[in-house]
Amino acid sequence: MRDIMRRFELLTAVVAGVMTLMAGFVLAKPETPQYVGSEACIGCHAKYSADWKQSHHALAWNKPDDKHVLGNFADAEFKSPDLSAKFRKNGSQFIIETLGRNGKTQEFKVHSTAGVAPLQQYLLEVEKGRLQSFDLAWDAVKNKWYHLYPDQKLDVSDGLHWTGPYKNWNARCAECHATGFQKAYNVRDRKYESRQAEMGVGCEACHGPGERHVAWAGKGPSSRATTGQGASDKGFTIDLSEAGAEREIQVCAACHSRREALTDRSPLPGTAFHDSYQLGLLRPELYHADGSILEEVYVYGSFLQSKMYARGVRCSDCHDPHSAGLKADGNAVCTQCHSSAGNMRFPTLKKAEYDSPAHHFHQSDSRGAKCVSCHMIERVYMGIDGRRDHSFRVPRPDLSEKTGAPDACTDCHEKRSPAWAADEIAKRHPAGQRDPNHFSVAFARARENPAAQMSALFAIANDRQNAGIIRATALDFLRSLTTPEVANRSAALLGDTNPMVRSAALRLQRGGRLADVVPRILPLLEDRYKSVRINAALVLSSMPIAHLPTKTATAFRAAQREWQSSLMSRADFPETHLQLGGFGLTVRDLRAAEGGFREAVRQDPQLVDAWRMLVEIDLARRNVAGAARTLAEALAANPENTTLMSMSERIGLSEKRPEPRPQ
Repeated sequence: MRDIMRRFELLTAVVAGVMTLMAGFVLAKPETPQYVGSEACIGCHAKYSADWKQSHHALAWNKPDDKHVLGNFADAEFKSPDLSAKFRKNGSQFIIETLGRNGKTQEFKVHSTAGVAPLQQYLLEVEKGRLQSFDLAWDAVKNKWYHLYPDQKLDVSDGLHWTGPYKNWNARCAECHATGFQKAYNVRDRKYESRQAEMGVGCEACHGPGERHVAWAGKGPSSRATTGQGASDKGFTIDLSEAGAEREIQVCAACHSRREALTDRSPLPGTAFHDSYQLGLLRPELYHADGSILEEVYVYGSFLQSKMYARGVRCSDCHDPHSAGLKADGNAVCTQCHSSAGNMRFPTLKKAEYDSPAHHFHQSDSRGAKCVSCHMIERVYMGIDGRRDHSFRVPRPDLSEKTGAPDACTDCHEKRSPAWAADEIAKRHPAGQRDPNHFSVAFARARENPAAQMSALFAIANDRQNAGIIRATALDFLRSLTTPEVANRSAALLGDTNPMVRSAALRLQRGGRLADVVPRILPLLEDRYKSVRINAALVLSSMPIAHLPTKTATAFRAAQREWQSSLMSRADFPETHLQLGGFGLTVRDLRAAEGGFREAVRQDPQLVDAWRMLVEIDLARRNVAGAARTLAEALAANPENTTLMSMSERIGLSEKRPEPRPQ
């Protein structure tokens, strides 16, 4: 294998020649059973089907009709400074009249509805196959139209405008609102040919395609040999009646998580999570320093932090899998286990009376007496949609002043301080365990200066009492420190049992001595999980390796192909091309870097970092005129941006800006 760093053909092909290569790439189609639709299940599973039909899963995505459309389309109108619309019906069609991508008022037919409570959104087909999620939604509680993002005043060219890439249904939402979804983005034409087995989250979204199960039900018991490779005895890709807690949780986590997909389609239920996704870690843009929810992170990353997860609690212990509702009302969900009787499945659980003022110190039936008020803080997203933190943490107001993280006590007692709350908890629970070395203290400080927290972060990462997502996050803080010391100290964690930790440790090998790190990375090219193999290929590809043994080179190429495939599955994401541009710089391929950054700003003109790098690339080539044209384009899309304006002054363009290059 020749100089990989200099001749990294994969990167150049994906970035510089991305349109041609991706359009011609055909993903492998393993032999899988066919979807038969939820209606095929009703005859044998009437009760489960009845529960499911009323669930948020079944109503996650539907065609528009009088049964499913909740909003007022009787010549209603909504006005706001940046987004106004008229809503009406034309026969059986539901029409929204509003400003389109071309800056002109247009009529859009409602293609479909998303959700049912507490809000319903409407999907508009702005061009054949491309669905966009409209920013005016229906409040199903107050029965009125409202703006999802009232504080944003967006131009139609903004990537966050309802017609932009971040509101695209095909790319951002559809997989988790459908059964058997495939995005099918055609890179050459920049068009979608998406398809799904069923709109809405149907039976097969969790149980897997039903073709073989229907055959089994008609013929009686059969063996794996007749139901298909890897199938259960009843013909499913996973048998949830026999699956352990981890396998069940991962079925739910496929949608209930903040993650990056590695393919462009719904994975078959039973596929390992880390073969399909890379989970978002506890980064500042998603979580508070203590791991509590900040942005909408969809449960899984929170639940992984909990002691309940560590002890084997599964989603269906609290949630009915068919109605998608809770299995009991109020505190009764928690007292299934947290009571003086306990639960024999969890022998380490302390038996005690928790649903009592002696424990919660609040008046019975008050807000403070609810378990969720103290142990599952709630945050509101999309204006009106309350979501609860699933890390089930003990309130730690004593940490709030050190970390800036919120605490459950002052969520309710808004006029009180965290110090007051900490004193009250100490009085009421004098025997409570309050570890002063909680990971959040190091995380809060690492957000400002990771180098100063290196020892603390490695201590957290090496402590196997911590949850895997916490340990991986501790390593992730160090990703900008590309030094031999960081590479060496993280080396042992390349063999960790947790795939997130292995992936995070891989990313820290970039700064090590080549002779040291390459032998460490090579075994992970054949890791059990695709997410780890991809990270190994990504890191190894940035290193100037002249030769690899044949067997290892084969594994390297296979992992590179998996990485290439994962990139192609996200070719409609501006973030993907920003990543590719950055990698092009890493391997000193300016043509590839330019291709990545140029496609990133085409998709989202507000990506100032990409514009900045395009200007720097022109300057590196001593192409001042090109840099001037790029800056003109950038400033046209981002007027008065201070970063771009300072660049303009730096290269002497502050007096007279050139015209942008023709589009």
